[in-house]
Amino acid sequence: MTTTADSPARQRAPWWFNLAGQLLQPWVRIRRDPAEPTSLLQAGVPVCYVIERDGFSDALILQRACCEAGLPNPMQPLAGTRRRRSVFALARRDGSLLGRNRKRNPNEPLRQLVHSLEGMAERDIQIVPVSIYVGRAPSRDSGWFRVLFSENWVMVGRFRRMLALLLNGRDTVVHFSAPVSLRLMLDESGGITPERFARKVARVLRTHFHRIRAAVIGPDLSHKRTVVDAVLNAEPVRAAIAATAAKEKTSHAKAWRKAHQLALEIAADYSHPVVRSASFLLGNFWNKLYDGISMHHFDKARAAAPGHEVIYVPCHRSHADYLLMSYQLHVSGVVVPHIAAGVNLNLPVIGPILRRGGAFFLRRSFKGNALYSVVFNEYVAQLIDRGVPMEYFIEGGRSRTGRLLAPRAGMLAMTVRAFLRAPRRPVLFQPVYIGYEKLMEGASYAGELSGQPKEKESLIGLLRGLKVLRQRYGHVALNFGEPIELTPLLDAASDDWRAAGADPEAKPEWLGALTDRLAEQIQININRAADVNPINLLALALLATPKHAMAESDLLTQLELSKTMLEALPYSDRVTLTPMNPAAIIAYGEQMGWIQRVQHPLGDVLTATGERAVLLSYFRNNVLHLTATAAWVSCCFLNNRRMSRSSILRLGRIIYPFIQGELFLPWDTDGFAGQLQATIDFFVRRGLLESSNDGRSLERSPGQDDGAYQLKVIARSLIQAFERYYITIAALAKNGPHTMTGAELENACTLTAQRLSLLNELSAPEFFDKALFRGFIQKLRERRIVWTDDAGKLDYDSALEGMVRDARVILSREVRHSILKITPGGNDKEAGANEVREDPATPDHVPADSDDAALHERHVAAEHQLHRHPAASDGAANSPD
Repeated sequence: MTTTADSPARQRAPWWFNLAGQLLQPWVRIRRDPAEPTSLLQAGVPVCYVIERDGFSDALILQRACCEAGLPNPMQPLAGTRRRRSVFALARRDGSLLGRNRKRNPNEPLRQLVHSLEGMAERDIQIVPVSIYVGRAPSRDSGWFRVLFSENWVMVGRFRRMLALLLNGRDTVVHFSAPVSLRLMLDESGGITPERFARKVARVLRTHFHRIRAAVIGPDLSHKRTVVDAVLNAEPVRAAIAATAAKEKTSHAKAWRKAHQLALEIAADYSHPVVRSASFLLGNFWNKLYDGISMHHFDKARAAAPGHEVIYVPCHRSHADYLLMSYQLHVSGVVVPHIAAGVNLNLPVIGPILRRGGAFFLRRSFKGNALYSVVFNEYVAQLIDRGVPMEYFIEGGRSRTGRLLAPRAGMLAMTVRAFLRAPRRPVLFQPVYIGYEKLMEGASYAGELSGQPKEKESLIGLLRGLKVLRQRYGHVALNFGEPIELTPLLDAASDDWRAAGADPEAKPEWLGALTDRLAEQIQININRAADVNPINLLALALLATPKHAMAESDLLTQLELSKTMLEALPYSDRVTLTPMNPAAIIAYGEQMGWIQRVQHPLGDVLTATGERAVLLSYFRNNVLHLTATAAWVSCCFLNNRRMSRSSILRLGRIIYPFIQGELFLPWDTDGFAGQLQATIDFFVRRGLLESSNDGRSLERSPGQDDGAYQLKVIARSLIQAFERYYITIAALAKNGPHTMTGAELENACTLTAQRLSLLNELSAPEFFDKALFRGFIQKLRERRIVWTDDAGKLDYDSALEGMVRDARVILSREVRHSILKITPGGNDKEAGANEVREDPATPDHVPADSDDAALHERHVAAEHQLHRHPAASDGAANSPD
C-alpha cells in the first residue's frame, strides 16, 4: 500500500509512542521550516524520512511535526519495503541486548531501500532529510544554565537530551529539506553495486546535514574531534612523524602517539555553551572591576569582515586582554576568535576553561622540536583553511612599559604560509588598541623593570592575586584600527606569490621582508587607534616635572593645551579623546587615587608621589607617540632661545628614523617634516613661539614665562629617549671601534642608564629597559651607521660623530657630562677635556638663558607652596651651549 500525504499521521503509531508524545507535548513548541512542507512532496510516491541522529525524542518530535503539517506518518511501515518505519537515522548508537553489544550498520537502511527498487523500474521512494534542533540559539537574555544544553555538534546521551528538551524544548526547529528521488539517483549512479551506492548516498546526506547544521548553529569548532584528525592526516605531519620515528629509532605508532599528544596539547576545544556561560559570569565580573568598557570604530571592523578570514591582532598589556576581547565580541554578536595563548597559562582548572573558550596553546620556543613545529604550523593552517577567526599578540608578551614592543613575526609567518597553501578566503588583519586607566599587574610590572624576576604563573599565584579584585580600575577602551588586507601586500611582494603555495615546506625569499612589513604596519595601525583617557593626560603633564608636582593653575593650563593640540593636530581619524574638561580630569585623577592634592592658601598643588609616579609612566607611554612631533619641536628650545625653522626640520629628519622605530610612527621622513611644520604653526598661533624673518626664524619667550614653561613640559615627555640615544653613541665613541660586541654595548648602556637614574632620581623604569637600547642599536645597523666586523665587534661610520655634535642642540652640557662620566670605557675620545663650543653666531641656534634653573625654581615653588622666584634676566647667566 502506498502512503500519501492524505494518510492519517497517527494511523500506525504504537500506543506507547503516542503516550510518550502526549507527555512531551507541554515541553516542546515546534517551528517548521518551511512552514508548509507538504508542497515539497511528490504525490503518490512513498516517503521515507532521514534524520541526522538516532534518538527517541527526535522520532517523537518528527512524528508530531508531520502530524501538524499533514505529512505521512514516519512511524508507519514504508510501502513496498520490509521496513516497519518510514524513517531512519544516519548516525546510530550501538545498543545492548541481554548484556551483549549489538552493532548497527548505519548504511543498512539505505541498502534495504535500494534492494526494494531492484527489478521494478516504475517504483520510486522520495527521501526527505529532516534536521531537528532543540534550543539551537538561545538569545543573550537566556539563562546561563539553559545555554549549557543548547544545540551543538556533539551527539549527547539520553539524560542530557532530556534536560535539553525540558529547558530549551520550546525553541525547537524542524527543518524539512527538498525530497531526493532514490530512483533518479540510482539511475545516475552508473550501475554500481548496492553497497557502494548506499555509501555514496550516505556521504551526500552527511554533507547535506553538515551544511544545514553549520547554517543554523554555526560551524563545527570542536577541534578535538575534527581538527586534530585533520592535522595528523596532513602530509607534512605524516612526513614529520616518519622522520621522528627514524631519528629516534622508535616505531611509527609511538611517533604517531607523540604527535597526537602534541596536537591535543595545542588544540582548542571550543564549546559554545561554555562561552555563553562564561559571558554571564564575566558580565558581573567586569561590572565589579571596571566602571565601563567602550568600543570605538567597531562598526567599521564589522563592515570589513564579511568574506574574510579575520585575524585580530591587539596590543598586549594585561592578562585581561584575552577575556575583554572575547567578551566584547561575543556580546556584540560576533563569533569569538580562537586565541593563541602561552602554554604557561595552561594551568589546572584555568587551562581547560580557556581551551573551551577558544584558546589554543603554544610553547615559547619551538627550537629543538621539529615535530612540535610541524604540528603547530599545521594546526594554524587548519584553522585558516576552515575560516575560523583567530587572535594573537604579535608582541609575544605583555608590555611592561606601556609602549608597543618590537613585534615577533612567527605567528604572522605561519598565517601567511597557511594562506599561500589554500588561498580560499582573503585574510584580514584587524589591529585593536586596548587602553586602561589602571592595571591589575601594575605593581608587578614596576618590580620586573626594576630588576625583580618575573613571577611564574601558577594556580596558587592566581589565588593570591585575587586580592586585586577589591579595587576599581576605571574605564577600558577597545579601539579598532584600520584593517590590513594580506593580498595587496602579497601582490606588492611578488608577482607570482600564488605559485609559492605549491610546496608547503617552501619559504620564498620575500616572505621574511613581507612579514616584517606586515608586523610594523600592524603596530602602526594600533597606535593610530589610540584612546587618550584622563590618566594619560595627567601622566604626560605631571611626569614632566622634576618632583612630579604642579600648581593647580599650571596643570589646568597644561591639560587644556594638550587637549587642544591633539584636536588641532589629529594623529589619525581613529584616535579618541576624553570629553572631560581639565577640571574634571583633575577630579577624576584624584578619585582614581593617581594624584594627591596638597592644599595651601597660595594655591593648591597636585602631585604624584612614590610608586604612583612610577606606575603613571606606563600610561604616559601609551600615548607618547601622539605628542612626538610636538615634543621634538619643544626639545629644540630646551637649551636654545632661538632657532631657524630649517634647522628644526633638518635635525628632525635625522632623528626621525630612530623615533619612528621606537614609537611606530606612521609617516615617512617627508610626512614627519610636514607634521613638524604644522606643529610649529600651532605653537605660533598659541603664542608659545614667535615667528620672524618671514617665518624662517623662531623664538620662544624667556625661561620664566608661561609659554616657555609649557614648552618644557611637552619636551620632557621625549627627552629621555634622546638621553638613551646619547648614552649609546657615547659608549661607542668612548670605547672606540672594534672593541665591543652588540651584547656588550647593550649591557654597558643598561648599566649607565641605571646609574644615571639613581643619581638623578629618574622614576621611569623603562629608561634603562634593555629592549629599547637593543632597538636603537638595530636601527643604527639598518642605517649602516654601525656594523659588525669579522671578529664580531662593532665598527661605526663618521656619521656617529655628527650625531654626537647634534646632541648638543637638545641635551644640556650637564646631562652630557654626566653621561660621559658614568659611561664605562677605556678612552674619552668624544669627551676629551672639554667639549667644542659652537660659534654663538651660528644661525642654527642661539645660547639660551638659564632655563633649567627657572624650571627648577618653578617646581620647587609648587612643591613648597611658595611664590615663583624670578629667573635670571636674559643674558645674565647664559649657558655656553
